[in-house]
Amino acid sequence: VQLQASGGGLVQAGDSLRLSCTASAGTLSSRTVGWFRQVPGKEREFVAAIRSRGGTKIHADSVKGRFAISRDAAKSTVYLQMDSLKPEDTAVYYCAADRGTIILSAMRFQTSYDYWGQGTQVTVSS
Repeated sequence: VQLQASGGGLVQAGDSLRLSCTASAGTLSSRTVGWFRQVPGKEREFVAAIRSRGGTKIHADSVKGRFAISRDAAKSTVYLQMDSLKPEDTAVYYCAADRGTIILSAMRFQTSYDYWGQGTQVTVSS
């Protein structure tokens, strides 16, 4: 499974962006998909995830109320709607997917995911 993250760009603080995650082969509908972000020199951190079974969604505290993860099963696409962006949201954003076996309590951990996209840059200016 090859993942493609897109939708990043340069915006001003307070603006919105919507990131998309698609699979070049196969479908994301049966997989848990997570979004992570990384700033140079820092560890990759969890942003949000949506589970395949039941559609449970979780968000990091730092983005709760501003970001929303969703899934369009027909398009096999997972979105990350980012509103009220802040300069500290600047990072490369990666989407990741599992093999279909992830458990609910493990959705926040990078090691739970088997496939990763190449990342898309989000830059928020003040």
